[in-house]
Formats: sequence, structure tokens, C-alpha cells
Amino acid sequence: MTADARLVECVLEGDSHAFGELVRRYERRAFAIAYRLLGHRQDAEDLVQDGFMVALDRLERFDIRRPFGPWFFRILVNLGYNMLDSRRVRATEPLVEGVEGVERVEGVVERVEREEVRVKVNEALSELTERQRLVVQLHELEDFSTREVAEMLEIAEPTVRWTLHSARKRLREVLADWKKEESR
Repeated sequence: MTADARLVECVLEGDSHAFGELVRRYERRAFAIAYRLLGHRQDAEDLVQDGFMVALDRLERFDIRRPFGPWFFRILVNLGYNMLDSRRVRATEPLVEGVEGVERVEGVVERVEREEVRVKVNEALSELTERQRLVVQLHELEDFSTREVAEMLEIAEPTVRWTLHSARKRLREVLADWKKEESR
């Protein structure tokens, strides 16, 4: 039995500290996924909190023979998709957030160049489908394996690999024009 499975059993027996340990183990990656999905810090924090609450409510349905992480991350992604859907209905835009402290260290030129790269990468990512964007972010930026991404999104591993392949191809096409502009 895995350590996570033992923790789940302890939670089901009423041990709140065991649930706290599960939260500590997964909160950092959960926030990274939530932030990649929603693009807004406060929404991501709310999503992670909601995700843990839903997981706690559904813990009796968890199969302890399976890994806890993918099961929990799937709950998180589903809740995130629901938030995105409600956002589309309200037609709101996420705020762009800065990184505190970095501006004091970097010069003006470096900040401008960094912002330009960030904008271009975000523009390129916006050219992808929602699934492609999420798969790329989870695999390339958050370093989840294709197996983990497949479990989180409840799709086959070959589908994840194909989605990555087609997304990378599209990103190369979109960024190639920018690279040509830069070399002029």
C-alpha cells in the first residue's frame, strides 16, 4: 500500500491531520495546474481550495489501489473547466500579474525583452486549442509525464503524445514568423 493510500485510509477513519498531509503533498502542483488553467492567482487559489474540498467529499469513492495525485488533479481540472465555462458566460478577462521584487534587479531593457517574449509565447499558446494548450502547459511547463497528463485529463497516452506533437508543430509555425522578424 502506498503512503498516499495509507493517508486516505486515515482520513476516512477521521484523522484530519492525514488530510492536511495530503494537502501539503499536492498543493504546490495543484496551484501550478490551476494557475495554468485559469491564468489568475486568486482564481487559482480558489480552485485549489475547492478541489481539496471536493476531493475530501468524494474520498470514499477513491480507489486506494490507484495513485492519489492523478485522481485529485482530474477533480481539479474538471472544476477548472467549470470555472472557465462560467467565465465565458460572464465574459471577463483575467488580470495580468507581475512578479514582485524582480523589477528591482532587472534593468529596463531586460524587462522589456522578457515581456516581449512572454507576450509572444502567450500569443502562440492562444493559437492552440484549449486541450492542446493545457497538455503543453502540464507537460512542458509543469513537467508532468504523458502518463500523468493522460490520467488527469482522462484521455489515452497516445492522444496526449499526438496532442503534444500537433501543438508543438503549431507553436513552431506561429513562432517562426516572430523569429524571422527578430533576425531582421
